[in-house]
Order: sequence, then structure tokens, then C-alpha cells
Amino acid sequence: MDQAFFIQLAVSLAAVAVLVALAAWAKIARPGAPLDDARARFLLQEEFPGRTLDAVWVAVDGKGAVAKSGALALVLCELGDGHVARQIPWGQALAASFKNGKISIDLADVSAPVAVISLPSWPPKEIVKDLAA
Repeated sequence: MDQAFFIQLAVSLAAVAVLVALAAWAKIARPGAPLDDARARFLLQEEFPGRTLDAVWVAVDGKGAVAKSGALALVLCELGDGHVARQIPWGQALAASFKNGKISIDLADVSAPVAVISLPSWPPKEIVKDLAA
């Protein structure tokens, strides 16, 4: 084995190490910005095109949102480094349990079984007023 072989081996090992480091760096999850009303509306409109949003309630911590669209509830919640959106009947969203400032909405989905969203109250006061009238 001559010197050229060892030089080629060292350069190849260095190139592989650089590629492995680049692949590891690329997979690092970057946390997204917390949701605000405008971003939640944008994501819901992107996920459910053509649906009109009657009202949107964004989580206090910015990690989710619930929107009313006719007889449906559109649920947006954080999962991993992104968000998932699901639609459920509005009555199911109203019946969701609310404890310690968090609403737990059963989505009946294997990939996202429950959406836990921090809201100040549930059901929303404006909806309760409409139901009472």
C-alpha cells in the first residue's frame, strides 16, 4: 500500500463524515412560531379550502386552535414540529372535556388521537350566549 492509497482513504473518510454531519443537522427539528389568529386562519384555509370560518379560538400558548365552520369544528393542534388539522362535528367539540384550562378533543384518529388545546374557557362565551337565546 502506497501513500496515494492512504491519502484517498483519508479524503473519502472526511467526505463521508461531512455528509453524515450534514444529514444529522438537516433533521434537527426547528420549533415553529406560536399560532396567532392570522396564522391559524391561514393554516385552516390552506387545509380546508372553500370552508368559511365563523369563529376561531387560538390557544393561549399558541399550540393549537379550534374554529367553527357551519356544523363542523376545525381543530388545529401541534404535533411534532408541525400542525395537524382535523374536522369533527361541532357538537363533539362542544362536548369535549375542559379541565385545568385545557380542552381535550377526541379526534378518533390513529395518528392524532386527542387534541389538547389551552383555552381560557370552553365552550366559548359567545357560543353559550347564542345557545341560550
